[in-house]
Amino acid sequence: MTSVLESCAACGKSDVSLKSCGSCMLVKYCNVNCQKAHRSKHKQACKTRAAELFDEKLFAMPPPREDCPICCIILPPAYETTFKPCCGKFICNGCRYCLTRDVCPFCNTPNYDGDEEYKAMLSKRINRFNDPAALFMLGCHYNEGSCGISVDQPKAIESWCLASELGCAVAHYRLGIAYVDGDGVDMDKKKAVHHWQIAAMKGIEQARYNLGGIEYNSGNDDRAMKHFMISARCGYDKSLQEIKKGFMEGKVTKDDFESVLRAHKASQDERKSYQRESAKKIRWV
Repeated sequence: MTSVLESCAACGKSDVSLKSCGSCMLVKYCNVNCQKAHRSKHKQACKTRAAELFDEKLFAMPPPREDCPICCIILPPAYETTFKPCCGKFICNGCRYCLTRDVCPFCNTPNYDGDEEYKAMLSKRINRFNDPAALFMLGCHYNEGSCGISVDQPKAIESWCLASELGCAVAHYRLGIAYVDGDGVDMDKKKAVHHWQIAAMKGIEQARYNLGGIEYNSGNDDRAMKHFMISARCGYDKSLQEIKKGFMEGKVTKDDFESVLRAHKASQDERKSYQRESAKKIRWV
């Protein structure tokens, strides 16, 4: 006897090549026409299962951050790193603090002298290597009007879009902010959430914290606490504060609270070094 999963959900044929529904993976079809014919019956179940599959990805622990290429300790958040336009690497500010040579500590290229040399290096990374990190930094300069680049929000959005398409997680985060603020684009909360979800799944704690805030404000306490717990486990202080509030309000169990506290401390300790702490003292971060 042929099982339901081994036959076309629309016509029942089993002696043909079948392809699963790309959204839910619950049923199979022998061709596009059968899939279209069965759509009205399958739509609700497909939508429900697709949402469940997406949540499994969304609420899974994200991959660990990359290591600093110099000290080989996990990189801190982007605002505690320095971009090297010669090689396209982000190094922690601890390594920037202790390695004060006139060359890049990674590739030994002489350090740039002024904005023009910096922009030339950045352009080389973009034009020759299509470097997502360089595209992201270019977007930041257009957004802030820094390094001799004038403020141009549409160009900032364009650069971040290109960087995000090439897999730059933090570019998705900045696009989410732009869509919330209407900065260079029309305000669009759905697009902001979309970009923050991608960023969160790639390990950007700030994006996940923002998603938790949106869920909390929408009355979805359970989903909000899930977001806060994940980002707190990754070392994000603001999310830990939300978990503390959730524990006091009875929205987080004692076991979960204790587990998050231990994971948060371990994540923070994993990123620490004497050089990084010294850099913080002189307000490099």
